[in-house]
Amino acid sequence: MDRPIQHIVIVGGGTAGWLTAGIVAARHKARMAAGFKVTLVESPNVAIIGVGEGTWPTMRTTLEKMGVSETEFFRHCDTAFKQGGKFVGWTTGAADDAYYHPLMLPHGWSQVNLAPHWLQDARGRTFSDAVCPQEAICEDGLAPKTISTPEYRGVANYAYHLDAGKFAGFMQRHCTEKLGVQHILADVTEVRQDENGDITSLVTAQAGEIAGDLFVDCTGFHALLIGKTLGVGFKECRDVLFCDTALAVQVPYETADAPMASQTIATAQSSGWIWDIALPTRRGLGYVYSSDHIDEEAARAELARYAGTQAEARKIPIRGGHRETFWKNNCVAVGLAAGFLEPLEASAIMLIELSAKIIAEQLPARRSVMDIVARRFNEVTRYRWGRIIDFLKLHYVLTQRTDTAFWRDNVDPASVPERLRDLLRLWKYRAPWFLDEFDRLEEVFPAASYQYVLYGMGFRTEVDPAENGADATLASRILEENAAMARKMRANLPKNRDLVRKIRDHGMQSI
Repeated sequence: MDRPIQHIVIVGGGTAGWLTAGIVAARHKARMAAGFKVTLVESPNVAIIGVGEGTWPTMRTTLEKMGVSETEFFRHCDTAFKQGGKFVGWTTGAADDAYYHPLMLPHGWSQVNLAPHWLQDARGRTFSDAVCPQEAICEDGLAPKTISTPEYRGVANYAYHLDAGKFAGFMQRHCTEKLGVQHILADVTEVRQDENGDITSLVTAQAGEIAGDLFVDCTGFHALLIGKTLGVGFKECRDVLFCDTALAVQVPYETADAPMASQTIATAQSSGWIWDIALPTRRGLGYVYSSDHIDEEAARAELARYAGTQAEARKIPIRGGHRETFWKNNCVAVGLAAGFLEPLEASAIMLIELSAKIIAEQLPARRSVMDIVARRFNEVTRYRWGRIIDFLKLHYVLTQRTDTAFWRDNVDPASVPERLRDLLRLWKYRAPWFLDEFDRLEEVFPAASYQYVLYGMGFRTEVDPAENGADATLASRILEENAAMARKMRANLPKNRDLVRKIRDHGMQSI
């Protein structure tokens, strides 16, 4: 039956469910008077995982489009600024081994590729520090804006650190009170389908039967609709990314005014790495490791040494990979139901945003055209997952560490995806740039991100001085401009904690 798509039913809450509900409802709010509905069905008996605390700058646009006040977001979600990632100990494991993946593009990015010029003459500066002011800002513990900068605008590009549990509750209130999302607390006991496999309704213990036209599976690892009902398989990537377990713990600051890092810190360990995310009231830590290379007791000991506390860490299994298909029939999986990868570059929430954005913007008008939209959605989403796997593996395959089996095994060519192997061979002779391999709209990591990791970890591209000569004057000027910009920002930007405190006390200017 060729029915109009009027009722979107999202199953599952948490970050995935409520972000999807908000993005879809905000996009189609004008249609609600004519009968369009967004319903979120959430079990009152299933707790959210609640450890996804890092976002991308995309979140700023997402929240702004939903009509969320950035000030209220800071006040209610224990929010802080994030300006990139600092990777400690990944290359050699030496005491001074660290590099940055900032959230700003290299200065003059569209004018000249600075990588070959830096490779020819680094002048004692790290790559990210030479081409972008954000490493200096982060090292000084500074915020990316001032209290007079309007909401969602920045002096430097930024994302957020947030309390995932508080964020889900905050989004729930906003979606139901401001965007017209219907919230039903009920346990799904049966999923009903028609003869072609489409889901027709959910039977619940507390709210009876709930019919819908498009169902979004946000039930997390449970994957009630896409996995258990529709039988879509799961493609694992354990052969590429070895980490399969996380131990998560929250630790307090030593003092209420302790410095608050403006970047996610990822510190390499014997068999994985530890995330360190600074929120205003606490730090969130987690050891992501390979159980093939270290047992749980030893992993807990490494985490305790880093944290300086024996607090009991929560164990979270990581099944790295993604669904073979993300949209099947009239059901689309978003969030953990679609897949999960280790949180090295905070890609999980970003993928929720991108998936929900496609659903909202390309929502089929009728069932007869849904399969066309689904096919495009699957192509784009499958490509994005593949590129994220490539990029995460890049952090490991460039290591020079040989001190443990984990790091030795990670450089085995058999564990490196073919596309990444080919790119590394190309990059031995030509530095990546946006005009080369990164020309698709579906790219999640631009060429600049690859540059930051490549040259942060000591990769060497062979540079022809003669080829550099044509742009030498322009490159020199842009590098000098970047240094001047960094000096200006360091002189004028406030400390990260000081600005967050001011925002909570006084608020930011609305646009």
